[in-house]
Amino acid sequence: MNKKRPVNLDIATIKLPVTAYVSILHRASGVFLFAGVAVLLWMLDASLDSQEGFNSISDLAANPVCQFVLWAVLAGLAYHMVLGIRHLIMDFGIGESLKGGQTGAKIALAIAIVLIVLAGVWVW
Repeated sequence: MNKKRPVNLDIATIKLPVTAYVSILHRASGVFLFAGVAVLLWMLDASLDSQEGFNSISDLAANPVCQFVLWAVLAGLAYHMVLGIRHLIMDFGIGESLKGGQTGAKIALAIAIVLIVLAGVWVW
């Protein structure tokens, strides 16, 4: 069978809905957090090990590169948490329609952006 339907293989021209973008970013933030939480746990372990370890982590945390990494992990955590709560709310049957899903995605994205900015203010 030879179907004569149009096929769009140019990814740059594909228009995805906002729900697709937040879903893709939710999955990506989960993968990112897998490594990011390991960094946070290492920092916690080193800081609780001894006074010298705490001082070295304090000195490391003053480095702008480390601050950026810390902010990125916190941003991923905030985004993943907010979108996870959105999914839990949808499990209760709220916002399952097309319009409700789009509205919920926009609200969750706005809340995540606010939390990410607040994390940046806290880190810096």
